[in-house]
Amino acid sequence: MKGRSLEDEKTAIVGDTCRMTEPEVAAILGAEGPFAREVPGFAPREAQQRMAEAVAEAIAERDILIAEAGTGTGKTFAYLVPALMSGRKVIVSTGTKALQDQLFFRDLPRVHAVLGSRARTSLLKGRANYLCLYRLDQSVREGNPDRQLASQLSAIRAWSARTRRGDRMEMVDIPEDSPVWPRVTSTPENCLGAECAFFDDCHVVKARRDAMEADIVVVNHHLLMADLALKQEGFGEILPGADAFILDEAHQIPELAGQFFSQSVSARQMTDLAHDALAEAQGVTGATSQLLEPVEVVQDLVRRLRLAMDSLPPKGPFGALDRDSTVHDLLTELRDVMAALSDLLGSLGERSRGLANAFERAQMLSLRLDRIAEEHSASDVRWYETFPRGFALHATPLDLASPLRAMRMATDAAWIHTSATLSIAGDFGHFARQLGIEDPQTLHVESPFDYKRQALAYLPKDLPDPSARDFTDKVIAAIRPVLDASDGRAFLLFTSHRALRRAAELLEGRVPWPLFVQGSAPRHRLLEEFRASGRGVLLGAASFWEGVDVAGEALSVVVIDKLPFAMPDDPVLQARLEALEEAGINPFMGWQVPTAVIALKQGAGRLIRDVNDRGVLVLCDPRLSTKGYGRLFLASLPPMPRTRELSDVTAFFAQGELAGHP
Repeated sequence: MKGRSLEDEKTAIVGDTCRMTEPEVAAILGAEGPFAREVPGFAPREAQQRMAEAVAEAIAERDILIAEAGTGTGKTFAYLVPALMSGRKVIVSTGTKALQDQLFFRDLPRVHAVLGSRARTSLLKGRANYLCLYRLDQSVREGNPDRQLASQLSAIRAWSARTRRGDRMEMVDIPEDSPVWPRVTSTPENCLGAECAFFDDCHVVKARRDAMEADIVVVNHHLLMADLALKQEGFGEILPGADAFILDEAHQIPELAGQFFSQSVSARQMTDLAHDALAEAQGVTGATSQLLEPVEVVQDLVRRLRLAMDSLPPKGPFGALDRDSTVHDLLTELRDVMAALSDLLGSLGERSRGLANAFERAQMLSLRLDRIAEEHSASDVRWYETFPRGFALHATPLDLASPLRAMRMATDAAWIHTSATLSIAGDFGHFARQLGIEDPQTLHVESPFDYKRQALAYLPKDLPDPSARDFTDKVIAAIRPVLDASDGRAFLLFTSHRALRRAAELLEGRVPWPLFVQGSAPRHRLLEEFRASGRGVLLGAASFWEGVDVAGEALSVVVIDKLPFAMPDDPVLQARLEALEEAGINPFMGWQVPTAVIALKQGAGRLIRDVNDRGVLVLCDPRLSTKGYGRLFLASLPPMPRTRELSDVTAFFAQGELAGHP
């Protein structure tokens, strides 16, 4: 491409999308390509070009690719370029809605413009993200005695007149967890479909239509799994029509698959049904008087059942519900009342589309409730979980590989899985087995960062076993000199909220740096304030281990208190480990260690986010040195020098040089 003008080059790129070879796709990202000339700060990277070649080949051959790309590879461009060049319909799925918006509003337009692409693009989210005009109208008619909710409803009503997409993301002033949102958004169960009076203006229908016509559709994993697992958000005919699926942050897929192949019933679903049934009954003569009592009984039983579950652990096997006589009796009564409500709605359903919809929901919830409570399938794990204001009952399949394999085969498409954390010391076997992938194409490209110069791993000496009662106290004492040397600027990542709270107690009022503690403010605000402070110390648990990007000097230390093994109180994990043992597989080395390695890699990945970053990774778990499996964890981390000497840490920050312990 060397002798062409930029405009000639773009014309050639667009005109030859289906015929371009993998090396030609890679060259676009090379030193002589349009990105090097047009994107400020763009640095050609061999790793990025290799990944672009592999993605292009997988799309062309409809192959399965697992690609681990180290932090800083530029994997987003590495898959977007071949996706746009392919001339095929491609679904790109990300881990979160925030990443989905970043991809669609920032990264995709940039690549689209540089390539001069004519490909049509679309953003598609689950229906709960879109304003439902029917439910908004219903909520306005009902009114709301709560002043704050009434104010929020008024703001949403004003916004509804000017929004083009109807995406909740636009309403930044209304909290994501506000109870007003379920009142003005739809679910697959309560959507009236083509019979809705607002169907022609429906934001979900418009988003779906755009996706049908688009070449590149950006979704998130929740929507992808919901639809392909046939728990349809209403987009089922769009997603299977793709020629290729690109799953970014693919390490999240195994856990999400457990959610979407489960049968579940929640307190929220039942109380929402009760509320909606009464709302729909208002327009049907005599319906309210018939429904009022059974609806109130359902609401009361749900409330009493949740209170009775206070005596149980917050999560556990379903058998614990059967053994508690009060909970068992309330659950039996709830099943009977839900069945009666379903029958009553069935007799009223002919009188309005809204009541017919309520009947379908009640029937589905009643059948699912009976199935979870009664079935004792060896292939499922039945369990419960409680929340501050509700509960959920689940039946989760032990084997996720089979349904995931069937889901992929039904699409006849390319499947590209990418993340910075998919392998265990270079081996992709654990990830592939979970997804039922046999003999995939694999690719591992190293980060372009110079970890030997930019980073140091510090394993403090003389820390007790992580099970010791004073372990967190000893960790804080061990890392205090590190924080002094770095002048704060640290993430402290914990494997439990109990340890996080104890650490906050030990640091609050005793350190010169501003503290930002998970739970004290929304996650995004904590991160904004941490960045702005320039020398803060942020304490976080699960959600801060991944998807957090703080480049520059504001973050120079990441502390990890323990190896992130999954909590042993998870009934699904316990059943899975027992099944592995029965199959002759060591459950600890076959499941628990690989899963913890992936999580540790995610946490460690918060440290170096840019070629100019420098920082220290503090690993406080002595099992890294005392247990044989510790070597597997260390071998899976980026190739940074390791030390047990505090003097190396202080030298690293004081001089920017390493004192010398390899």
